[in-house]
Amino acid sequence: MRRGAGGWLLLAVALLGALLAAAALAPEHLGAPRPELAALGPWQAPPFGTDERGIPLHQIAMQGARVVTLPALGAGVLVALLAAAAGLVRAAGLGVVDGALQALTEIVGSLPRMVVLLVVALMLPPAWKTLGPIALAWALLAAPGAMDEAASTAGRLGGARFVEALRAHGFSAPRVYLYHVTWLNLRPVVLRQAAEVAMQVVFLEIALSYLAVSRNEPALTHSDAVHSWATLLYLGYTALVGEPLGHALVLGLLLVGAVALAAQAARLAARAR
Repeated sequence: MRRGAGGWLLLAVALLGALLAAAALAPEHLGAPRPELAALGPWQAPPFGTDERGIPLHQIAMQGARVVTLPALGAGVLVALLAAAAGLVRAAGLGVVDGALQALTEIVGSLPRMVVLLVVALMLPPAWKTLGPIALAWALLAAPGAMDEAASTAGRLGGARFVEALRAHGFSAPRVYLYHVTWLNLRPVVLRQAAEVAMQVVFLEIALSYLAVSRNEPALTHSDAVHSWATLLYLGYTALVGEPLGHALVLGLLLVGAVALAAQAARLAARAR
């Protein structure tokens, strides 16, 4: 199982590294249209072909990676920190704080996520038209589920009795809370929830941008000079009505699949042994 977990970890790190590299190398603006190169396949214009204007699809893919990568990672990290904090509060036996957290998670968890998210997105001023605030809102809305699961996991350990037993055996408080509670027991829950939320942010951005592209409206998650992975999927949709852009749909689906695979690999790498 250790070898299997190591393999999944390497895969997750490799996919994440590829996304970060694409985001870092993404061009600020797409190249000039070249009608003579319009709608060429990957075998004619490597590595991924061109769109209907002759612009290489890999430029759109890299810009899309820049749009989603850092906000998705930030949302995942925030959820991981909140979940770990809820688990540690339960393990420490802090009754008042634990009760307050439960009340807060019940209130936030009862909110309709998509309605709140759309309100946040529409209220953002033009200068803040990025995925960051939307990803933050989604992380806060998704955090109650992760916090409840982490607290339940700590409670099944025995809570404060588990900590007291280890302290009685001579372990220091930092070792008990950081290693025995967080690393050995909360890690699978925390990392799985973080990976799922990061993946959800990516899919959410694609959905919002696809609606904007299909209706020819300004995007809610990025400036007009930047293109999302939704552009690739929309170009692929035109292939279904006769346009020679099926390779754009393949590339868009591969990118979506890579994100899902990275989240699954992270979950499997962090599972309890």
